[in-house]
Amino acid sequence: MLQLTNTLNTDAVVYIVNEQTSIDAQFPQYIQETFEAFKTSEANEDFIKVGNKNYFFVKENQDLEKMRVAGFAIRQKLDKKATAITIVGNNETTLALAEGLALSNYQFLKYFKDADDREYQLENIFVLGNVSQASITEMNNVIKAVFWARDMVNEPSSYLSAQQLSKEIQEIGDEAGFLVEVLGKSEIQKLKMGGLLAVNMGSIEPPTFTILEHKPENPINDKPIVLVGKGVVYDTGGLSLKPTAGSMDLMKSDMGGAAMMAGTIYAAALNKSNVHIIGLIPATDNRPGQNAYAPGDVITMMDGTTVEVLNTDAEGRMILADAISYADRFNPELIINAATLTGAALVAAGSRAACLMSNADEAVNKQILDAGTKVYERMVQLPLWDDYKEQIKSSIADLKNIGGRFAGTITAGKFLEHFAKQPFVHIDIAGPAFTEAPENYRGHGGTGTGIRTLSEFFANYKK
Repeated sequence: MLQLTNTLNTDAVVYIVNEQTSIDAQFPQYIQETFEAFKTSEANEDFIKVGNKNYFFVKENQDLEKMRVAGFAIRQKLDKKATAITIVGNNETTLALAEGLALSNYQFLKYFKDADDREYQLENIFVLGNVSQASITEMNNVIKAVFWARDMVNEPSSYLSAQQLSKEIQEIGDEAGFLVEVLGKSEIQKLKMGGLLAVNMGSIEPPTFTILEHKPENPINDKPIVLVGKGVVYDTGGLSLKPTAGSMDLMKSDMGGAAMMAGTIYAAALNKSNVHIIGLIPATDNRPGQNAYAPGDVITMMDGTTVEVLNTDAEGRMILADAISYADRFNPELIINAATLTGAALVAAGSRAACLMSNADEAVNKQILDAGTKVYERMVQLPLWDDYKEQIKSSIADLKNIGGRFAGTITAGKFLEHFAKQPFVHIDIAGPAFTEAPENYRGHGGTGTGIRTLSEFFANYKK
């Protein structure tokens, strides 16, 4: 946890160094000499360990991402048993380094026999300098939400069923004070959510549809913003079975959009955001068993649209379409959808960026894109032109659920747009939602991507 301090009372200290920086005279002469030598050197980072004392020096950089990565480097050098560290510095650069260090402290150790030996002991990151308590509190809450989302993505499907995901969301709702309502299979059937029900037909586990609401007393928006997140807790591809290596074995992460949106509302509630936000999470697994839906089937969606299924592995859009239709009852001013939706997004942007498609006002798009750039969860904007709808026209139904080999990310977005009656933003997070190898402060496995972006977006909404 980050917190402010006015003393240097920890065994590990980080100095963020610029031309004006001076070191506390209480430090031994050889530490002061090391500091002065570093200050005039070309090195960006240095580290000295004396006994159980750790001293880190980092040149201040206005590139906040470089400061976050420097925070990660400190976590790598810091002893696992260190319980506290003090960062000395001012302004946004200090917060960025603290953020990188805090995010790097995440571990998912639940299933390790020797978890106690592996665990980082760091509990307190103190900040000494001109940094506000409000910014510290806000960052703590956002990081807490990111950690929750990472946990959800990292959990295997043997634990995280659709019902368990709903229970996990209920728990954070109770903690943070936002409303959570969970609809079971019978209620989903009454709503005629044909897409969600079709994908669930191959599973022995029932689906859920979870509704979250953070509503402040005096919201700045007259109509809510609805966040929709894909909650496919495990995706085999259904009858259109995926190959295992490099594909199915990572599919516990296919509920990354649900984790992102629930985590965003969690952070908003903890930070007492003044924006009225509603979240919708359709959840199920996608398997080839039971009476699984099949290529060639025609499914009637919640809004009455008929969809010809040509690939059961294009299941995310099927469950999201019903949720987007459900959003209409709230008459939102904006719908934002997030999903690990297409492999084509990885082809387009790799793991370094998400893909954003939108029919919303360009000012809104710019705010989201700018928020992502600031927190280094970058997005590339792809077109959502009507031309692409030609690729999802069916010869026997209103739509088909895949659009062919080309522009797969866009045609998936175009499919979802069909069900949105209000301004609509779609973010495909297939690339950055999960890392297959350790990647600085993003870690290894679930990254919790998107929460920091939307938290930044809501913090500046309508300003």
